[in-house]
Amino acid sequence: MTWRHSPSPLSLVRRCARAVAIGPVPLGGEHPVRVQSMLTSDTREAADCVAETMDLVAAGCEIVRVTAQTRQIAANLEPIVAGIRERGSDVPIVADIHFKPDAAMEAVKWVDKVRVNPGNYADKKKFQIREYTDEEYAEELARIEEEFAPLVEEAKARGVAMRIGTNHGSLSDRIMNRYGDTPLGMVESALEFARIARSRDYHDFVFSMKASNPKVMIEAYRLLVARLAELGEDWSYPVHLGVTEAGDGEDGRIKSAIGIGSLLCDGIGDTIRVSLTEDAVHEIPVARALVGLVTALREQHPESIAELSWDEVPWNPFEYRRRPSARIEIQGIALGGEETVRVFTSRRKWDALAHKLDRLGDYQPEIVVEDSGVLALDPRDETALAALNASETPRLVTVADGLDLPVIPAFRLLAAKADPRHPILLKDTLHPATEEGADFLPTLLNASMNLGALLCDGIGDAVLVQGEEAPGQSLRLSYNILQAAGTRIFKTDYVACPSCGRTLFNLQSTTQRIREATGHLKGVRIAVMGCIVNGPGEMADADFGYVGGAPGKINLYVGKEPVKFNIPEDEAVERLVDLIKEHHRWIDAPATVAEV
Repeated sequence: MTWRHSPSPLSLVRRCARAVAIGPVPLGGEHPVRVQSMLTSDTREAADCVAETMDLVAAGCEIVRVTAQTRQIAANLEPIVAGIRERGSDVPIVADIHFKPDAAMEAVKWVDKVRVNPGNYADKKKFQIREYTDEEYAEELARIEEEFAPLVEEAKARGVAMRIGTNHGSLSDRIMNRYGDTPLGMVESALEFARIARSRDYHDFVFSMKASNPKVMIEAYRLLVARLAELGEDWSYPVHLGVTEAGDGEDGRIKSAIGIGSLLCDGIGDTIRVSLTEDAVHEIPVARALVGLVTALREQHPESIAELSWDEVPWNPFEYRRRPSARIEIQGIALGGEETVRVFTSRRKWDALAHKLDRLGDYQPEIVVEDSGVLALDPRDETALAALNASETPRLVTVADGLDLPVIPAFRLLAAKADPRHPILLKDTLHPATEEGADFLPTLLNASMNLGALLCDGIGDAVLVQGEEAPGQSLRLSYNILQAAGTRIFKTDYVACPSCGRTLFNLQSTTQRIREATGHLKGVRIAVMGCIVNGPGEMADADFGYVGGAPGKINLYVGKEPVKFNIPEDEAVERLVDLIKEHHRWIDAPATVAEV
């Protein structure tokens, strides 16, 4: 494959996208990365939507999205937008459309941008397995054009922008049968709709490639940008970044930072939304902090740290594969090869936790870095690298502390220059923290972005969090990053969508109840979805699903298959536990609880 998504593996330079205006807010070009969010209020309650929008704007939100499930609900965008303008705000309003072209045709009258999902818009998924001939495929595309073209024409006439937003797991049967549920399928699905828009000389659109799995999301966006570059300069449309259904709390922030942060460091992204299962206003400081981290990084390192082409790297940026290395033993623990990625800590932190190691549960420190014999070097030092590669035995290697290098490019350079047999110890920062009490959010985001991006590249046999001084907290962060990157699963994994106006139950309290009941089930993935829109499709990788089917009623899924219907909400968590037991994935919770 000759496609390229960035100038080099070491480049932090931002991709130059063509400018697209979302109302008064331009994306792409030389404009800053914009931060957006989505209302949790019911679109039928205009006053609530106006009030929530003003709270988001006050927090620094630059674009606000509102769900519009039906034509009747979309009509209520008129008083919502009018109310926001009366309050003195010109914040752009985006209508979120999934299944209903008539809802989109109503919404486009009132908003600055319309978001459509190619997998849902004009397509009814039946999850059928069939082979499409070229003629049948062309017929399907003609049908879609007939459905989508009127929206394109109306948006063009009104000066309204559009987001062509593909989601992993909600692809059409046509795409699924030709490309599978893959990043390439996501890209091709979006391009089908983009070609229809371009054929009508409409260019005010943005792409997105969302997934709840950061690896899938990263691969899909890279493929998209590489494909657009291959198609030509006039295909350089802006890109909206987001990890869908990231969840809540620390886990949701970590997963978002891995997916969004790694792509921003690749130079990809013109607007972002951090999707948390919390009140929408809490998404804004996370998103702004993430953009700020990457912006500062670019300013500090405007040029690549070395020359390295994509032809020289031993990994494929479009397909995850762990970097091969030799298996070695350190302090009686195996790492490298096929072994799990290990967690290092410092001697000081180990000593601080020594009295309660038996109470740390799964958050165990495994290897003390000072006693590990790790070789720390400058990845630009050709002499040191030559000596390393000449050694007869594999060595654990890392990037030396104190170097003025961005972490991701530094470790990518090391992974490219060191023989694959040498395992690599990743670090979240090359400047260890020396004082406790620093703001934890930037530390969490920086560690998640740096470690997560490298892990999703397949680089790394062990991790060391140095940016957090508190011993227990640094260990928890290490393990949670490994979990969010899909590298080392040590606890239940949750896919929880953010609340929006479609949600049929309280997502925050329900997610917490499900966590309390199932949080000890290692390796089980549970999706908590507020409505059918985010149901069987967007929880594509989950083992079990808890989905709002109607007000007060829950449907339970095994994978994509609904198996229990219309369960009263007050019984649904217990029934979910029963379902997990029926499929032999249940174990009783241990008596002890981890202290970190």
